[in-house]
Amino acid sequence: MSQVKIYSAKVCPYAQRTRMVLLEKGVDFEQIEIDLQNKPDWFAEVSPYGKVPVIQHEENRIWESSIINEYLDEVFPEPPLMPKNPGLRAIARIWIDFANTKFTPAFYKLLLSQDVPQQQNWTNELHQHLLFIEKEGFRQLSKAGSYWLGDSLSLVDLSFYPWFDRWIALEHYRGVKLPAECTRLREWLGVMQQHPSVRATAQPPEVYIQDYAQYASDRASGVTAAEMRRY
Repeated sequence: MSQVKIYSAKVCPYAQRTRMVLLEKGVDFEQIEIDLQNKPDWFAEVSPYGKVPVIQHEENRIWESSIINEYLDEVFPEPPLMPKNPGLRAIARIWIDFANTKFTPAFYKLLLSQDVPQQQNWTNELHQHLLFIEKEGFRQLSKAGSYWLGDSLSLVDLSFYPWFDRWIALEHYRGVKLPAECTRLREWLGVMQQHPSVRATAQPPEVYIQDYAQYASDRASGVTAAEMRRY
């Protein structure tokens, strides 16, 4: 019997985060695919927010990918995906919060915006986020290491990567490329793209382009799109 049941969707970057964590931990899991455009009626009883991922582990039902991932790191401690040092662990949480509250909203808002001047504003903001990641993340934290916090993969890497996996959609619909000066970020992407958990969960570029067509035309009707329009 599987140790964990995960309600997921291949199109969802948040769910990809958690699937990668499960794979990194070597946890046996049952994956239940949810069609986010046609969610079954019973899913409302599983996911209070109407979103994926949600996991069921023993008596615990948990939602919100960042919280799920820390939970999994605690109950399945090997290999560890958060630093043991409290200060470094706090830094990791700061970066995960940056992903959730600054980086990914700019990604979605740029795709959703139909106003050209507003698109430029979001492009500029996303550009500044990327430079911040390059300078304050990789150059300050990882030093000679290949990953965000150094030599070891962490929840920070897994929290950001799904949106870089989908960067092809931003490039296709909005012409946004990674800044040339983000050399460490590019090196990190090369390392991550070869990682087994990434390769097991990634989709071909054309899939992402198709999936994000509704975002690019502001026709996306999912919970995430609605939240991004609201805030």
